[in-house]
Amino acid sequence: MSRIEQFHYDNRIVRAFGIAAFVFALIGMLVGLILAFQLIFPDLNLSQYGIPYTSFGRLRPLHTNAVIFAFIGNGIFMGVYYSLQRLLKTRMFSDTLSWIHFWGWQIIILLAAVSLPAGLTTSSEYAELIWPIDVLITIVWVVFGINMFGTILKRRENHLYVAIWFYIATWVTVAVLHIVRSFELPYSLLGSYPLFAGVQDALVQWWYGHNAVAFFLTTPYLGIMYYFLPKAANRPVYSYRLSIIHFWALIFIYIWAGPHHLLYSAMPDWVQSLGTVFSVMLIAPSWGGMLNGLLTLRGAWDRVRQDPVLKFFVVAVTAYGMATFEGPMLSVKSVNAISHFTDWTIAHAHVGALGWNGFLTFGMLYWLWPRMYRTQLYSTKLANVHFWMGTLGIIFYAIPMYWSGWTQSLMWKEFTAYGTLAWGNFLDTVLQIIPMYAIRALGGTLYFVSVCVGVYNLYKTAQQGSFVANEAAEAPARQPLVAVAGQYWHKWLEGRPMQMLLWSTILISIGGIVQIIPMVFIESQVPKISTVKPYTPLELAGRDIYIREGCVNCHSQLIRPFRSETERYGEYSKSGEFIYDRPFLWGSKRTGPDLHREGGKYPDRWHYDHMIDPRTMSPGSIMPQYPLLAENELDLSELPAKIAVLRKLGTPYPKGFEKRTIAEARAQAREVAERLRSQGVKKEGLENKEIVALIAYLQRLGTDIKVKGEEQNQ
Repeated sequence: MSRIEQFHYDNRIVRAFGIAAFVFALIGMLVGLILAFQLIFPDLNLSQYGIPYTSFGRLRPLHTNAVIFAFIGNGIFMGVYYSLQRLLKTRMFSDTLSWIHFWGWQIIILLAAVSLPAGLTTSSEYAELIWPIDVLITIVWVVFGINMFGTILKRRENHLYVAIWFYIATWVTVAVLHIVRSFELPYSLLGSYPLFAGVQDALVQWWYGHNAVAFFLTTPYLGIMYYFLPKAANRPVYSYRLSIIHFWALIFIYIWAGPHHLLYSAMPDWVQSLGTVFSVMLIAPSWGGMLNGLLTLRGAWDRVRQDPVLKFFVVAVTAYGMATFEGPMLSVKSVNAISHFTDWTIAHAHVGALGWNGFLTFGMLYWLWPRMYRTQLYSTKLANVHFWMGTLGIIFYAIPMYWSGWTQSLMWKEFTAYGTLAWGNFLDTVLQIIPMYAIRALGGTLYFVSVCVGVYNLYKTAQQGSFVANEAAEAPARQPLVAVAGQYWHKWLEGRPMQMLLWSTILISIGGIVQIIPMVFIESQVPKISTVKPYTPLELAGRDIYIREGCVNCHSQLIRPFRSETERYGEYSKSGEFIYDRPFLWGSKRTGPDLHREGGKYPDRWHYDHMIDPRTMSPGSIMPQYPLLAENELDLSELPAKIAVLRKLGTPYPKGFEKRTIAEARAQAREVAERLRSQGVKKEGLENKEIVALIAYLQRLGTDIKVKGEEQNQ
């Protein structure tokens, strides 16, 4: 017989990540709620009072990062650290590494909370954090990996349960995604430009962005589902074979689907087609996992009515099924033509985040907390209040956003009987959906209050119990692996974590290699346009101000080849127009109009007044005011370093250009300021203000090519 060994599970690290999860749930969702109300009452941006840190453009990435990496990230680590120890019958490899991981992750979150409102951003969705923080993320992720694989290698249980397969795939894929997305060259302690430009940057971004959703918001939570759902239901997983198919098919197919975010764009058709095909295929393994979860509850449905934990789990898995049906549907070109750039995408994302990730996390917390504190849940009634209020919050959030998205698309595309746009003024489409934004804010409020109820319930549960920091356990010593003749291949693999890591790495790499390598190394994939030139130094400074203020969160710079868009905005976008765009700024949402052909549409004075107070030029606009741009001194001190880095990355600035770049920027700034004065702006010292750089950039957009036979500014 095997020798029985006694040891202790570490609950302190689980509790620490759990506390961080529900604290950041409150913070992240509160910021989201503020954003929802800013879209109804633009004065809540506070930018008109000279406060730049609370504008929509700066808070929106703070909200997404707080929810994804702070709330959901801490929830992932809580679930992994709890389940991994028990599945492997061992304590974590190193308590020291556990706490380095915990505090390192919280420091990253704190740095994000400081840097993003300060306007320090790369503008790449879900990867906005600046390069020093990227380096810290890499270090902390490696620490987590060492701790996780060290635990796996010292396990007492030979067999690796399905949850651990998903944890392994999560770790390696997030590492690969983060490293490739972070290829960048710094020009200062806080600033950098990405290695890739234009269309290539767009592909790498959505290869990363889509798979950040796949391998940070999905695969670790599937592992958590496979552990906690059977535990809560006291039932075995419905199908072992289905879990095998689910895992391998999911991690192979998911990595290909990123280009479905770029349909009808300047991306080559073959890349778009791959994104569509693999996205549609993705529904099979995704629904296989959903059904495996729901069917695990067979025979336990009576308990679902009574147990709030199971209620949270059922709605979470159902929301996963809804989101993973809708995602492939939105990847079909005919549907994407309707949904893209609209609030439909917002609804889709929040069904996943609030339903799948949020409810699974809260169900996990309700299951864990009483066990770690050796007590009963403080109040089942409050847990049910949390559940029903949260469910109503999701409904009141999602339905108005679906309605809003469909309304936007229909209005954008509608023509009169005379062949003209029925809603030629983009602002008319915005005013139409503000009531839906109000209902969305109500739904967000309900969800936020439900989280407050849940935090109170967990706090009272902890208060009445006694925390077990080191939970005593015992298990037989691990026996050597013995190869069995005729053994099922996957059983063999389940006892060998390094082989599983290797095969997972191979499978998740194939899609990225096939899509990215040709786009980077085959020049014909992005045909050059001879008239497209690099930005002038002042335009480059203005572009960086545009990025700093988060304008890409509301404005796209991509005109798709639809009659409705070319009539509204101008000639559709060509891939060669973006070859000097680092980063690309195509955007993913049009709360305001597209700006790719903005250059020359309006005089400089219009842009000046519009930035100072958008409502003077567009009555009813919900855009924040930016009066500070006319007050802030234009800092050009980093321009030489920026030009030098861009030249290293391939932008054809002449050698030595950085030595005269500030003088050229000042000269162009004086030209813009002079035009503003001639148009009636009386402010002194305009040539030294940030607003002239931003105007120079806006007036450049889309003017590098001839549009419909008319000569444009070169």
